[in-house]
Amino acid sequence: MTQPPDETASLRLALAHVSKSFPGVKANQDISFGVRPGEIHALLGENGAGKSTLVKIIYGVQRADEGEIRWDGHPVEIPSPKAARKLGIGMVFQHFSLFDGMTVLENIALGLDEKVPAEELKRRIKAILDSYSLPLDPDREVHTLSVGERQRIEIVRCLLQKPKLLIMDEPTSVLTPQEVERLFDTLRQIAAEGCSILYISHKLHEIKALCSAATILRAGRVVATCDPRTESTRRMAELMIGAELKSIERPAGTGEARRARLVVSGLNMPGEPPFGTDLKTIGFTAYAGEILGIAGVAGNGQAELLLALSGERRTASNDAVKLDGQALGHADAGRRRAAGLACVPEERNGHAAVPDFSLADNVVLTARHRLPLAPSGLIRQGAVDAYAREVIQRFDVRTTGPAALAGALSGGNLQKFIMGREIGQNPEVLVVEQPTWGVDAGAAAAIRQALVDLAARGSAIVVISQDLDELLELADRLCVINEGRLSEARPVAGLKLEEIGLLMGGVHGEAVAADHAHA
Repeated sequence: MTQPPDETASLRLALAHVSKSFPGVKANQDISFGVRPGEIHALLGENGAGKSTLVKIIYGVQRADEGEIRWDGHPVEIPSPKAARKLGIGMVFQHFSLFDGMTVLENIALGLDEKVPAEELKRRIKAILDSYSLPLDPDREVHTLSVGERQRIEIVRCLLQKPKLLIMDEPTSVLTPQEVERLFDTLRQIAAEGCSILYISHKLHEIKALCSAATILRAGRVVATCDPRTESTRRMAELMIGAELKSIERPAGTGEARRARLVVSGLNMPGEPPFGTDLKTIGFTAYAGEILGIAGVAGNGQAELLLALSGERRTASNDAVKLDGQALGHADAGRRRAAGLACVPEERNGHAAVPDFSLADNVVLTARHRLPLAPSGLIRQGAVDAYAREVIQRFDVRTTGPAALAGALSGGNLQKFIMGREIGQNPEVLVVEQPTWGVDAGAAAAIRQALVDLAARGSAIVVISQDLDELLELADRLCVINEGRLSEARPVAGLKLEEIGLLMGGVHGEAVAADHAHA
């Protein structure tokens, strides 16, 4: 669909017949669409649909093989991100470009094209943080930050440049519902002042709430455009995947009596120095056949809790972590896995998977404790490859096969592989942080269904997530972690989104009720 000349002239950004190919893959094919001044425009599609390639072309990271880009009605070449920023294009990437050994302030300064004195830059950063209500210390080193906190750096760095077109990729994964609304208010104000926003998100309810137009990609092509305000989220998801979206089916459980599988009690653990969050008397029970949800804003102790449960950090008391009555607080990660306790951390690249290892090798790293892949320390390569292929097929991982490097996969496809690798081992207990972070609607539905099925077979599932919609859909009971403390688990039925958001923000007990009374 080529824009008529008169319409193209009125667009802030216009793409006409843009195509881009890589060896064996046509990432973008004949793509045409435009974004108007002041418009908040959604770009939707599955993992692998071509969104990332397209926005990298717009931002000058990659060059199109064919087609034309127009900026304010004029043909332009965008050979580099610096050229894009000079035009007025800013972008927040889903995968961050940060130096771990530097501070927040130093990382932001590196991303600016102008040299700004440190104190002046701190003042500007503080203004952005205040407007978004995002806590972030400019003097902290990046290696001490959670994934969510690192994303905040990218958002601030981009907004400091006051772009005319702002590309945002999954910007709300670290925010409570109240903070999302404040962010949306800010984005609406930015748009009202004439800045265009190209917004990428897998949270389709966000698209409906924020965007006035949407372009939907599938297999590298534009397959539909719509007004999200009048289109249903289900219909948008089905346009993305090209098939009917399956609802989660709750299979019949095992029929066994409610049985405690994972019992955590009196768990205290200091945060990683110098800025980690201390865990303070954490206690909960996860039952067979149950999914227990733990909500919280990034940086409130989720990472420390997963490390304590996985065995990467051992607890002071052996009884602090029990699996089916067996005390495992002093056990290392391998012993816990062999006993049936599997964990999936938030950071997939470098923690859940080794980027420079093949998918098959990444299987060996965790599955050897549960499956006969390396008896007596000797790797059975045929069995390893077979299991990797099984995971790839079952979870529709878009890759060339078990020999592909983990780092070569898109973020969403690597997430599918990691989740499939752990679920396929049928652990007695599975603890997972951000199970569907960065995956599309179809893949998220498949992962959630696999978690529900695993619970129905008698496993206990603990899902740590910042996606409240996900938790409300999946969990039987829900608790909130805030500043290293865990609230009491409550049945999801009857819980209100606003109440959970207040708990995530640190408002507890009577204060929640009082807040509702004044709402």
